[in-house]
Amino acid sequence: MHQPWASLLVCGIKRIEGRSWPSPVTGRLWIHAASKIPEEATIKAMEDFYREIYAVNGVTDLNFPQHYPVSRLLGCVEVVGCVRCEELTSWEALPEGVRLEGQTDFCWLCENPQKLLVPFEMRGYQGVYNLEKKIYESAVRGLTPVKAPLPVKFPLPDARDPFSLKPGSIFVHLSENKSPTVEKSSTLSAAIAGARAAATQFNKKNQDIQTDSMQNGRPDSFAIGRSEKKTLEDNGFNEGTSVSAKKEQSCRIKNVESSSRDQRHAELKQHPGPTPNVFAAALRGLKPS
Repeated sequence: MHQPWASLLVCGIKRIEGRSWPSPVTGRLWIHAASKIPEEATIKAMEDFYREIYAVNGVTDLNFPQHYPVSRLLGCVEVVGCVRCEELTSWEALPEGVRLEGQTDFCWLCENPQKLLVPFEMRGYQGVYNLEKKIYESAVRGLTPVKAPLPVKFPLPDARDPFSLKPGSIFVHLSENKSPTVEKSSTLSAAIAGARAAATQFNKKNQDIQTDSMQNGRPDSFAIGRSEKKTLEDNGFNEGTSVSAKKEQSCRIKNVESSSRDQRHAELKQHPGPTPNVFAAALRGLKPS
């Protein structure tokens, strides 16, 4: 994720991760900050946005991160579900400020933020992919709980199914009795407009590819380096199990870094070796010493 959104999510201020495509994961999701250094105007716009929406619920003492590090693994959250924007904004059981976070087609619902005591540098890739085992084993020992300013527990439509929060799961309960919209002050409206403008600076060139690759709520072609990891990933989601329960097999990390450098790197990962023709030509050129 780009900064400042990545740190705001890990520190518990951001509770909704907005996307134009539904979440392909449920469970623990590691957050990696992209390499782009955030502009001061972008940081200010997002901090103003969260000040305003928290003020709707009477919270005025937000402690924003002092730094927004880049190219670092920051921590993790629990993705408990995904709903459409109209479902979130009409969900009476949620605080008004949480509903105001819904500004995109799909809203990933995030709980239980945990941060790394020492964020460490690593290379990220686009999309949702498996976190390497050795990185996971080191990172999980360095996690510490985060005291969020206004924690939210998203109520499950089906208490027997911890993964029942998916697009369309709550709309039937809200279509006939929508809660009144939150009255927006001029400062709140300006903050929302500023946050939207800040987010539109990142044009996700592979958005259509990501959308087409998702079937049955799971990713099929995100940057997974080896075929055996893809098999583990598919099995985990078909069984409907939590990502955190799989740990080594299903530790996910989210990064939507959109630089062309990362795109080229992902392509190289899919084709790690030379083509047969190139290899054969190289052999013909060898001479005995």
